[in-house]
Amino acid sequence: MHRFIPLVLLLPLISGCSSAANTPAQAPAPKAKSGGSFLITPPPKQTAGVLAGDFATNPAVDQFIAMMVSKHGFDRAELHRVLSQASREQWIINLMDRQAPVSTAPSGPNGAWNRYRAKFITPDNVQNGVNFWREYETELNRASAQYGVPPEIIVGIIGVETRWGRVMGKTPILDALATLAFDYPRRATFFRGELEQFLIMTRNEGIDPSEPTGSYAGAMGYGQFMPSSFHGYAVDFDGNGHTNLWDPVDAIGSVANYFKAHGWRKGDQVAVRAQGQAPGFETGFQTSYSLDTLRRAGLSPIAPLGAHSKASLLRLDVGKSYQYWYGLPNFYTITRYNHSTHYAMAVWQLGLAVKAARGY
Repeated sequence: MHRFIPLVLLLPLISGCSSAANTPAQAPAPKAKSGGSFLITPPPKQTAGVLAGDFATNPAVDQFIAMMVSKHGFDRAELHRVLSQASREQWIINLMDRQAPVSTAPSGPNGAWNRYRAKFITPDNVQNGVNFWREYETELNRASAQYGVPPEIIVGIIGVETRWGRVMGKTPILDALATLAFDYPRRATFFRGELEQFLIMTRNEGIDPSEPTGSYAGAMGYGQFMPSSFHGYAVDFDGNGHTNLWDPVDAIGSVANYFKAHGWRKGDQVAVRAQGQAPGFETGFQTSYSLDTLRRAGLSPIAPLGAHSKASLLRLDVGKSYQYWYGLPNFYTITRYNHSTHYAMAVWQLGLAVKAARGY
């Protein structure tokens, strides 16, 4: 599962779904629904297929519309109208094709972790995180109490994903998902599911589907939720009757709820630095070793590991050597947001840096 696209990394690493925004994107305003239709503007007369637009002759669109009508009770004419508005964007396909470049692994350490970390943990970025924490301290504390996830983890996720709302993406979600659902065969099944969930979301929330913007892969809001994750984990944390990922309060609660649902252990550690080296061992968040095995390999933790008897073996390339860490269950939980050791470590360390700058 890859339910989140970390927007600020997508170009060139896994970010850049759109041009970087200098100011937070505006949340789509909920609109009143009428007569079972999810658009308030009456549609023009329709023919049997999509009237116009970039997907007018694509048979997969008619199949998709038929499914939405039979499965979810959508109005066929409304869907014709909505999907006629969607634009096919070749640049989105090009970016998707570049997401998994084939490359050979470096023969030795070259500082990859240092470069990745430097994208996030800078004085200016940490100060922006302090400002965000200060502004939403009440909501962060409430989310922590309700879901058992510490504020620094919530702050770290939102900071890595969108610089606390500064870079949420400008691509119309409808264009992104339609392009990938109907003209990107390699992952069409996945993105048709996301388009399905997006249209359900906009109907339920009373939003015109052409309005929300986000990443080029369809990720939305402060936490860059994909539509399927919206339906699984998003919450109305401000209690206003709408669940809005472009609202920081709802995003805070939704991120915390996601972590609780994926096994976050309240009060437990995330990772512990190791002393020593372990060449020849497989590394990564998906590995699992007994602590005795790692001790015999020459590693020892620099702090107690509590009741844990197993850990994953994490290796960070810090330039002239490798740095080893014991990855614990909460570290693995962070990787459920994005399946990357670097990503999870950056989220954790950024959150800790912001917490330290606050004087905690």
